[in-house]
Amino acid sequence: MDICRRRAMGLGAGLAVGAGLGALTACSSRAAAGEIGDPTKGAIKVWSWAGPAAEMRALVPEFTRLNPGIGVEVQDIGNPAIWDKITTSMAANGAGIADVLHIGVDYLPAYTARFPGQLADLRTLGADKYRTAFAEGLWRTVSMDGSRVDALPWEANSGGFYYRRDVFEDAGVDADALGTWDDVVEAGLRIKKKTGKYLLGIDKPASQPDSANLFQMLLQLQGTMYFDLDGAIMVDSPEAVRAMTLIKRMNDAGLVSDISGGWNALISSIKSGTAAVLPWPTWFGGVIEESVPDQAGLWGVRLPPAVRRGGTNAATVNSTHLAVSGTSRHQGAAWKFVEYVLTRPRVQVRIYRNKGIAPALMAAYEDPVFHQPSAFFGGQRKGEVFLEALKAGSPAFNYTSDYARALKAVTDAQTRVLLKGADPATELRRAADQLAAQTAREVAR
Repeated sequence: MDICRRRAMGLGAGLAVGAGLGALTACSSRAAAGEIGDPTKGAIKVWSWAGPAAEMRALVPEFTRLNPGIGVEVQDIGNPAIWDKITTSMAANGAGIADVLHIGVDYLPAYTARFPGQLADLRTLGADKYRTAFAEGLWRTVSMDGSRVDALPWEANSGGFYYRRDVFEDAGVDADALGTWDDVVEAGLRIKKKTGKYLLGIDKPASQPDSANLFQMLLQLQGTMYFDLDGAIMVDSPEAVRAMTLIKRMNDAGLVSDISGGWNALISSIKSGTAAVLPWPTWFGGVIEESVPDQAGLWGVRLPPAVRRGGTNAATVNSTHLAVSGTSRHQGAAWKFVEYVLTRPRVQVRIYRNKGIAPALMAAYEDPVFHQPSAFFGGQRKGEVFLEALKAGSPAFNYTSDYARALKAVTDAQTRVLLKGADPATELRRAADQLAAQTAREVAR
């Protein structure tokens, strides 16, 4: 894995560029419409990054054996460099763009809103037959109003709660008994007193765009996000205030370490055992295993506690997708590759075995690999933990084309709360008003 996936899905320069160049595509004298072409022929190019790119590249020999008329070149563009590259190509009406594009959940609506026609409508290629094949809530992220299908879901990352078993045991805390985040705060007080460890870490000064990951997860556990499904602003909703107030309580009690400094600082904190809990999504389990192999057996994993007693502990907190360029001359062939990678359980299982990328395709979870005990996690069946979340279902979240602006407003508010002791409700209302002024969206009050 090259870089923190959530950071790369945050404030990319590509969205800033897209905000200024979106009109260029809309006003182009040539419609951004590709050709479906012969689905059995063509040389296609795929843009992705690091692990996912390597996995798709490894699939090419079998794919081309099954589809001898199609040539595939998978390019590792890097992350976040891929967002700039896609944006630049779309702004130039698809010039030089790949046929298949790997896109994060928060970039997808920005591309479709600012560059209409630059992504193919996959309904015309037969995508509708997979409407119920993926984890609940994800279909609407790729087909928000049902009028078109912009991509197919690849991975589904549920909110997770990774914890140091030994630290919890030393403090006399039962991790499985934590029903709510209020319970987590109480457990953190006991852990700090007994062991001196922090409960968790946050990038307090927001040195990286993903510093609001915990806040966002707490929102999603309450079934909401920065915007509602109609696009109205929700960053100062009662749920948002509740989430930020929880974070402030933990910080005021001395339970939150500062992990500013980016990816290396985060990994360093894991290696040094600074905090007892890592509230990160599905994919992060592989990062922990790779970072501290000598700590096998010392870690546990469960779904995060509910924010309110009786609430859910399941939420699909982020995802990525494969889309087909709207200007590709080989959309049929590109779709063949997307379909091969994302709708065959055997293929998704192979990718999971190699890179731990949790599939959105529910049929893949019938494979035994998702039900095997993990030596690293003390014999727990890690795959089953997150499968439970996917089966529980998660609502669709509307990231909108203004997610980057919302993320910046929220992280700034969180920094004022954590470093200056500011009032969560006041700061979030300020963030909502700022966002409304920037976007002309209504605040849902």
